[in-house]
Amino acid sequence: MILSRKDILKLIEEKKLAIIPFTKSNIGPASIDLTLSDEFRTFGKQKRITLAESTDYKKYSKKIKTNQITLLPGGFLLGITRERISLPPNICGTLTGRSRFARLGFAIHITASFIQPGIDNQQVLEMTNTGPAPLVLKAGTRVCQLVLQEMKSSARYRGKFQRQLL
Repeated sequence: MILSRKDILKLIEEKKLAIIPFTKSNIGPASIDLTLSDEFRTFGKQKRITLAESTDYKKYSKKIKTNQITLLPGGFLLGITRERISLPPNICGTLTGRSRFARLGFAIHITASFIQPGIDNQQVLEMTNTGPAPLVLKAGTRVCQLVLQEMKSSARYRGKFQRQLL
């Protein structure tokens, strides 16, 4: 079951769901808008990256802090949400883009849209520009939305990215 605004606000009131910082107006009819932080990771030209469980994206990228960054057509960079999300063990979610920006070619994740139950972290955004023009990304912009779903039973993610940082 997808949670509605009413369900989300009730979970927050009951302190079962936390969004820090919290902006009530960012909660829509069935999702929570999340904003872009001022932290990014850029990737230079790479000759080759071998994919393996031990591959670390940090080895191939540079962390920068800025209030504004330009994403060129065909470009890729990592960002992170300003909000830290803490989910209870019976709630999971899907991170998705906002249609107003998707219509300009902006994608906020490539394939990693699933948010595990029980997480307590900010969300890393795998941002690409599939459009024809450079896109200026500004910290504080509501770039994505989180759709929450109730699970039939409880589970808790305990993997590598439980308390992820960019």
